[in-house]
Amino acid sequence: MVPPPPTKAPARRPNYGNIFGRLVLVLLLIVVVAAAAWGLGALNRRDAAPLGPPPFLVPIQEVEPGAAAPGTASTPGNTDNTAANPLTEWATRVASKTDIPVRALQAYAAADLAMQREAPACRISWSTLAGIGRVESRHGSINGSRLQENGLPTRPIIGVPLDGSPGVRAVRDTDGGRLDGDTSWDRAVGPMQFIPGTWNRWAKRAAADGLPPDPQNIDDAALTAARYLCAGGSRDLGTGQGWWAAVMAYNNSVEYGQSVFSGADAYARASVTQ
Repeated sequence: MVPPPPTKAPARRPNYGNIFGRLVLVLLLIVVVAAAAWGLGALNRRDAAPLGPPPFLVPIQEVEPGAAAPGTASTPGNTDNTAANPLTEWATRVASKTDIPVRALQAYAAADLAMQREAPACRISWSTLAGIGRVESRHGSINGSRLQENGLPTRPIIGVPLDGSPGVRAVRDTDGGRLDGDTSWDRAVGPMQFIPGTWNRWAKRAAADGLPPDPQNIDDAALTAARYLCAGGSRDLGTGQGWWAAVMAYNNSVEYGQSVFSGADAYARASVTQ
């Protein structure tokens, strides 16, 4: 006897209500997770520093040595002297346009003004000092340091030993480790990176307080750098030839000079823009 064919079960109709409910649940979960993530991010950002202006860009200018000097910069001497403190007012304004801390700008400008009195024929500008400070120590902020109100970095700035390693000059200790803590080799010290022997020859205290000059102090370092660059008043840094001779004496490298030139020129231009 042939068995009857199996009975075919009726096809199930999709439960659209169930599918829709699950979809809504998934969407709700996505919204909740996104809201929680945004809230956590907002919480984490609450105590963070506000976003500042875009980074100050310094395009490298491949200027031939001696061809030109950086542009003319503004100084506290040609700004509104009716302000309670013209130097601070000027430094605050220029700092807002550059990557230079106010405290460093005050030191660079004070050295500029001092040399206008002591060696006016030199025509050194704060922007050249800033160009050097940028290359040497990022204005005293290298390796996580920062300048304090007293002019000192939060940690001493000391370079590598000048021990004749590849790409490094060999300079035996000249100060008994007094400035750099190294009794075998000299090291460049401070925000303007002076070799102890050069520092001892040109150093000058910026404040009239009777204390010895300190290469870690940005005021002393900037003033000493200005005196060294002016070489006793025999150079005119307002000319291309004089500017390059001074900077190459600081570091005898064309690439170094071009980097300093680019920074100095960019800072000068930024200081005169409205």
